[in-house]
Amino acid sequence: MHPKNDKKVINVSCVHQCAIVKMRSSGGFIALYNYPYEASLAQSSTQSIKLSATQPGWVRITHWINALAVVVMVTSGWQVYNASPIFPALVFPASITLGGWLGGALLWHFAAMWVLVANFLIYVAMNIVSGRFRRKLFPLSVKSLVGDLRAALTGKLKHDDLSHYNAVQKAAYLAVIVDIVVVILSGLAIWKSVQFPLLRDLMGGYDNARVVHFFAMSFLVAFFVLHVVMVALVPRSLLLMIRGR
Repeated sequence: MHPKNDKKVINVSCVHQCAIVKMRSSGGFIALYNYPYEASLAQSSTQSIKLSATQPGWVRITHWINALAVVVMVTSGWQVYNASPIFPALVFPASITLGGWLGGALLWHFAAMWVLVANFLIYVAMNIVSGRFRRKLFPLSVKSLVGDLRAALTGKLKHDDLSHYNAVQKAAYLAVIVDIVVVILSGLAIWKSVQFPLLRDLMGGYDNARVVHFFAMSFLVAFFVLHVVMVALVPRSLLLMIRGR
C-alpha cells in the first residue's frame, strides 16, 4: 500500500520500445505512455502533413511553363483566327492579340505549340510515374461532385487544406487535361491536314477541325480565367504554387 501522495516512476523494458509507467495510488489510476514511440508518430505525422502540403518543384515549373505557353498560344491564335474568322460577327481586338499579322502570329503560335506539347507530356508522365494523378484526382464520384458544386455555388465550399482537391477541382483538372489533348490533335489536323488525313476525317474535315480547335481553346481560356478568379479568392494557393508550401 502506497502513501496518499506517493508517485512512483518505473522504467519498463520491452523488446521494441521503452515505456514509462506512471502509478498514481491516490486515484487508483495507471497510465501507460510509450513516449519515444508516440513522439516518433507525432513527428512522422507532422512531416507527412508538410510533405502532402508541398507542391513538388516539377509541378510548379510545368505549371508556370504551361500558363505562359497557353497565354502565347491563345493571343497568337486570336490573330490567326482574325485572318479568316469562323464566325464573321466575332473578331478579336488587335490590342489582345499577338503577332501583328498572320505570319507573325503563326510563328508565335507554332513556337508556343512545341513548348505546350513537350511540357504537357512531361507533366502527364511525371504525374503517372509518381502516382500523383491517383492520389490527387481520384476517387471522384458524381455524388461528391454535385455536393461540392452546390457548396461552391452557394459560397460554402471550404479551402482549408490546399493539399487536398475537392470534387470540383478534380473534375476541372481532368477536363482540362482532356481538353489540351483535343487542342493538340485538332491543331495538328489543321496544321498537317494532308499528312494526317485520318485525324482530319475524325474531326469532320478541315473546316470542322477549325471549329473543334476554336471551342477547345475557348474552354481552355474559360478554365484559365476561372483559375485566376479562384486564386484571387484564395491567395494562399498562389503562394503554394510559387514557393511550394
